[in-house]
Amino acid sequence: MPDLLMELGKDSYSIIIEKGALERITEHLFLSRKVLVVTDKGVPSEYSKKIVSKCAHPFLVKLDSGEQNKCPKKYLYLLKKMTENGFDRHDCVVAVGGGVIGDLAGFAAATYMRGIDFYNVPTTLLSQVDSSVGGKTAIDFGGYKNIVGSFYQPKKVIIDPEVLKTLDKRQFACGMAEIIKMFASYDKDSFDKLYSNKKMPIEELIERALKVKIDVVSKDEKESGLRKVLNFGHTVGHALECISAETPSMLLHGECVAVGMLCMSGKDAKKQIKKLLERYNLPTTFECSKKDLKNALAHDKKSKTGEISVVKVENIGKFEFKNKTHDEIINDCKGVLKLL
Repeated sequence: MPDLLMELGKDSYSIIIEKGALERITEHLFLSRKVLVVTDKGVPSEYSKKIVSKCAHPFLVKLDSGEQNKCPKKYLYLLKKMTENGFDRHDCVVAVGGGVIGDLAGFAAATYMRGIDFYNVPTTLLSQVDSSVGGKTAIDFGGYKNIVGSFYQPKKVIIDPEVLKTLDKRQFACGMAEIIKMFASYDKDSFDKLYSNKKMPIEELIERALKVKIDVVSKDEKESGLRKVLNFGHTVGHALECISAETPSMLLHGECVAVGMLCMSGKDAKKQIKKLLERYNLPTTFECSKKDLKNALAHDKKSKTGEISVVKVENIGKFEFKNKTHDEIINDCKGVLKLL
């Protein structure tokens, strides 16, 4: 499969989708220098060990799993690790894991000495098709998700579909939620092919989803307009993520996006999207109070003067941006969410 290219002028980079890429990592990454390899305990250790074994001067950081790692404390810990070991502008950071690790490690690379090389090796389907590409790096702060961060493009992204063999079904489904999101809002042909139950190899699904993201980001790197389409399902999704985190039955990011998409879909699109979500055992409803939902929406970083810019999909493959009040968004959620 030919490499994909994110065309962003001097910040352009290759995205390699290749089975066994981890085994041939030195063919793709320049590791003959100091390398901070960042991973977490939820990622099979064999993946980070393969990369460490190929580095001239590796420094491995293995964090606990979960969104709580995207915090100032862990960010400063990565900076301290690099400072103590004499990293300079010729060295690099490699993220090996899901979106949390990519966001955190990428932000550390973006800000250490005003930016050093960053490579992303995503190990979940969700991060392979979404967060690893596009240059968004961030940490959470003050109760706000991704509120402190930067746009900082990686030097290269390595996607090895072989790593998905160790991914559990629930995490795989979360990745499918993001793929459905991209197809439903931007690529009707791919949505129709998936909806018709035609079997596509995972490499093809990843490639199709990434082509959507590449097209969008290359036209709007800093999210001043078009790139907001990638937030389809995320406004309500992020709110549900915050709410469910306080319950025993916490939902994962992709599961929250799945429900969030249904809240922002027209009648026909909602029916089709729901059918696909059910195919992958993704949730299509959630129970919460109106008060909790409104409070969570108020923490959305896109909220301005009581309104949030949301992505609506009335028909598959067509989207529009609308500014809605918190109450209007809550009203859109009726029939999808069980509001108490």
